[in-house]
Amino acid sequence: MKSAIRLSAVVVATLLALTACVNSSANRAGIIVTTNILGDLTRAIAGDAVEVTVLMPPNADPHFFAISAQQAAQLERASLIVYNGLGLEENVLRNIEAAEKSGVAALSVGTQIDPISLSAEDANGRPDPHFWTDPHRVRRAVEVVRDQIIDHVAGVDPAAIRGAADRYLAELDRLDHWMTERFATIPAERRKMVTNHHVFGYLAQRFGFAVVGAVIPGGTTLASPSPSDLAALAAAIRAAGVSAIFTESSQPDRLARVLAEQAGLRVQVIALYSESLTEPGGGAGTYLEMMRANTEAIVRGLTTG
Repeated sequence: MKSAIRLSAVVVATLLALTACVNSSANRAGIIVTTNILGDLTRAIAGDAVEVTVLMPPNADPHFFAISAQQAAQLERASLIVYNGLGLEENVLRNIEAAEKSGVAALSVGTQIDPISLSAEDANGRPDPHFWTDPHRVRRAVEVVRDQIIDHVAGVDPAAIRGAADRYLAELDRLDHWMTERFATIPAERRKMVTNHHVFGYLAQRFGFAVVGAVIPGGTTLASPSPSDLAALAAAIRAAGVSAIFTESSQPDRLARVLAEQAGLRVQVIALYSESLTEPGGGAGTYLEMMRANTEAIVRGLTTG
């Protein structure tokens, strides 16, 4: 009798555990994306098939933004988390890791696109998280996100997801071709970039630019330059004959203007959309719009002045 009771208890416990697992899986819904750039790509792929929630607001800095306790709890109820990785979302990573431990599928897109080192001067060889400045790598990102949605989001139509991804991949191919043509109008000797921080390494590699340096050392806006850093970069600008310093639209350009004055040359300070989209109508409401705007600004900055 006691053996039968113990057996029944084991059966009940097993059934409860299985039910909990089923309910846990059933309660997961939607895709949560950390950055608004990846959010735009994910929405283009998912369409209306599944809800996509983007944590990072427009015009925000991915190195700085944090999430609320409510958003952290929401991560643990998602079917899929899409995040950049490679050290970009510094204040959100622990929340993503907690969600993964609870069984949520999470995709670090940056690790899937053959990342490069942050800069030639970086002795630690840290990976550069800003892969989206190269539309060819974004093409790979779209393929990875597409496959993860099909694998982990219940109820989606794989054919519809693949179709939407194919249409967006065609858009990326057109963008890449157009950017190549526009950058070809910049003389080779003027393809030299100075930026607010190291954010355009992938673009430089893809389209044949030399990165002379960055106002803020390292790959994060959390760092700050010393007077000797600025003096050394000013000397490099003078030696290279750089005609423009490119800053970020979401960041103050005070340091860049100080650097321009130190360089002792007529150097333009031009804002680019580098790490965040804007609101719709703000100049970079989508990834495609952002890249077109940046391309025109770079061409203008390096062919005039």
